Amino acid sequence: MQYRNVGGSGLKVSEIALGSWMTRLEDAAAVDIAMDIAHKAFDAGVNFFDCADAYSGGDAEVFLGRFIKDLPREDVVISSKVFFKTGNSVNGGGLSRKHILNNCDRSLKNLGTDYIDLYYCHRFDPDTPMEETLQTLSDLVDQGKILYYGVSEEWSAARLERAQRIISERGLHPLTVVQPEYNMMDRYIEHEIVDVCDYYNIGITPFSPLAQGLLTGKYRKGQPLPAGSRATWQSDHQINDLLTDENLDKVEALRGLADGLGMKMATLSLSWILRLPTISSVIVGASKPSQLDASLAASGVELPDDVLQQIDGILGFRRFERHIG
Repeated sequence: MQYRNVGGSGLKVSEIALGSWMTRLEDAAAVDIAMDIAHKAFDAGVNFFDCADAYSGGDAEVFLGRFIKDLPREDVVISSKVFFKTGNSVNGGGLSRKHILNNCDRSLKNLGTDYIDLYYCHRFDPDTPMEETLQTLSDLVDQGKILYYGVSEEWSAARLERAQRIISERGLHPLTVVQPEYNMMDRYIEHEIVDVCDYYNIGITPFSPLAQGLLTGKYRKGQPLPAGSRATWQSDHQINDLLTDENLDKVEALRGLADGLGMKMATLSLSWILRLPTISSVIVGASKPSQLDASLAASGVELPDDVLQQIDGILGFRRFERHIG
């Protein structure tokens, strides 16, 4: 496993991170499987484990706390997030000072730790002044409850620029990391956000790197949905919306490229994301230990330029830049 710094900080994280978001404590069998997966990842060199206060009603944080309990704290990097409502109070959600301080303490209790390494704003809050949110996060760094803070995909390039002005004017601790969705099928961050992060030394830790499972290659055009796959049970149908003929044709072409390189589709997809130096780590999920192998194999892989060009040709991506005349 190889490691990268998170943005301009000295914090080093594994190129592959493990996300924990669907663990329900009442499901003992699922908890056992999740624990096996977490230990397999850690034994392979993964030191970064991602979570959020809203995942599984807080159970995901409690699970992560149980996992790290017997590990040296300096050997693991854990993250959590704040924004979504975790109570019925009118102040029980958003990015107000009250909600952030309350839920940071809640997360620390759930995780059974004295500090959170990376603390993200899970969404953007239009109802709270950005100054209030950033000041509160910087104060938490001063208090030692978090080490670094970041934001999510809803913080556009313009919002990141505005945040940087506020941070500079107030002398706040820096914004260190951004967690957007990013994969071969969704490259929106390449339009502006990557450039902003490069300029300000902000690391990127993308989620959904396999596009809801589309980029594993298990969904094939003209074939039935794989039994038990996300497309058979996901309530919001995110993966189903991606299963277009156009996308499946692209995946089939990528599958051929991966086969020629002697690697799994997932390995190709993750190593392609890691081609960008601004990427600090890629957050993956796994429902069984065997699914983790293809993800772990992506660390340290450098795809040749001709392969990157072939991928761009298959995907047909064009960065948006308006030209007049």
